[in-house]
Amino acid sequence: MATPSLTHVAALVVLAYLIGSVPFAVVVSKLMGLQDPRSYGSGNPGATNVLRTGNKTAALLTLLGDAAKGWFGVWLAERLAPGIGPGALAAVAVAAFLGHLYPVFLRFKGGKGVATALGVLLAIQPGLALAAAATWLIIAVFFRYSSLASLVAAFFAPVYYVFGSGLAWRAEPALGVALAVIGLLLFYRHRANIGRLLRGTESKIGGKKKPG
Repeated sequence: MATPSLTHVAALVVLAYLIGSVPFAVVVSKLMGLQDPRSYGSGNPGATNVLRTGNKTAALLTLLGDAAKGWFGVWLAERLAPGIGPGALAAVAVAAFLGHLYPVFLRFKGGKGVATALGVLLAIQPGLALAAAATWLIIAVFFRYSSLASLVAAFFAPVYYVFGSGLAWRAEPALGVALAVIGLLLFYRHRANIGRLLRGTESKIGGKKKPG
């Protein structure tokens, strides 16, 4: 199976970034006649902010769309370039994630990337995505903080990937690095949430928004 050329890989990276840039929060809100999510709440074009409208269907569609684009960007690269190596695939995975964080269609002001990261994990290794989702759910149920659950899941995803190698899958170093980069970017995008968690002012799931 032929290894794709550098030009081919570069095209796949750009394509993954553009797919990741599709702003489902804005698209879904517009199609459903809702207010632009960038104009209320946190101003974040993501499912959590869309949920603030009270429209759970819109929030769910946004969540699914954001996860799907992360999965699709990586899956499509594997289909268009069957001989793609782990290093190139890692670049594609990070590009799809960066598309959500810094979308060209929204002047590079995107969301925090939790759902998109899960979609990327699903494309890389479904079992890993399941483990990360279970981690998020456990932390969310016990502590009631969505942001904390996301941070813990982001931290453990590359850990699971490394220690699960030889048991549930075969880990590739390049993909492990990509997962670590995605995790660090998630922490960076949640820096305001981290501050609120430390101050005890972060809103809990199902609770009222606390003053910052």
